[in-house]
Amino acid sequence: MSMPWPLPDDDWLAGTGDQAEPDSGDLRIEALVAQRLSIDWTTRRQQISVSVQNRVVILSGLVSGTDARQVAGELAWDVPGVVDVCNTLRPRNARRGRR
Repeated sequence: MSMPWPLPDDDWLAGTGDQAEPDSGDLRIEALVAQRLSIDWTTRRQQISVSVQNRVVILSGLVSGTDARQVAGELAWDVPGVVDVCNTLRPRNARRGRR
């Protein structure tokens, strides 16, 4: 039994679906969450990244404090169509756990 070796021009990953196309609903939710975060006075100047997968909002980045983190999560939950929010925002001044 021999194992086929790919030629340099072969695209073995084409068509395997490693990266699925984003759902239009996810794109709409992402745009709405980003818009609300940019309008609210608590979150507008924060370093927040928004991504959405299967209607789950993922918030990441650094914020000024726990109030901004909480408000960002609440704003994301208020967008129609959101089924869950993964709030991984970290306050800038938060201490890391002791080791």
